[in-house]
Amino acid sequence: MSSPVTNSAAQKFSQKVFSKETLKYVFTTHFWGPVSNFGIPIAAILDLKNKPEETISGPMTAALVVYSAVFMRYSLAVTPQNYLLFGCHVVNEIAQLGQGARFIHYNYLSSRPAAVEEKK
Repeated sequence: MSSPVTNSAAQKFSQKVFSKETLKYVFTTHFWGPVSNFGIPIAAILDLKNKPEETISGPMTAALVVYSAVFMRYSLAVTPQNYLLFGCHVVNEIAQLGQGARFIHYNYLSSRPAAVEEKK
């Protein structure tokens, strides 16, 4: 049998999660926009280990770094501020900077295999 403290905490949590305000927020673009946008940073994080350095596009990575920086600012400039969108772009900025570092290291700082040099 559960204790009254546990039931009380569970009830408070349930009331908070299923409150009118929370449900109203979940059914807005203020919530679903950032949630759907999280595909970009998730893909970038997965690419940090799985994508070969020679296939990273420098211009695209730079564009995504700028894009995330702009939308981090935008997410805090709108009313009400969208912290979920801000978090999405913080994660994306970090992941894209990691990809950019891999691109720079591979193309400018390391000696590449001769086979790759011959292709160019």
